[in-house]
Amino acid sequence: MARKRSPTLTDAELRLMEIIWDKGRVTVGELVDALPKRRALAYSTVLTTMRVLERKGYVDHEKNGRAFVYQPLVPKSEARRKALRFVLSRFFEDSPELLVLNLLEHEEIDSKQLARLRRRIEES
Repeated sequence: MARKRSPTLTDAELRLMEIIWDKGRVTVGELVDALPKRRALAYSTVLTTMRVLERKGYVDHEKNGRAFVYQPLVPKSEARRKALRFVLSRFFEDSPELLVLNLLEHEEIDSKQLARLRRRIEES
């Protein structure tokens, strides 16, 4: 059976996308160089991951000499929304309320963060 393609980003994909969002346009070699040495990925792994990101619609490339230059197609804000929708549907019955209640019950939220949340709720 074929593996279902995930709408969200894997850890490796997200690491690369963070660099792409930051730099705008990059080659595979530039991505390899930008990764922290303690968490480096092989050139072939980065190349394969970029092909996956392209199939998922997150990046596009253009040829520049012998190299492919990749650029983001999906802004970081949209990727966050996709991931949040996935988490909401998968774990919180499509309920933002359940998500927020879970955060309030199980996460450390300081008074400044709580005040910002209250303001956003009041503005809604």
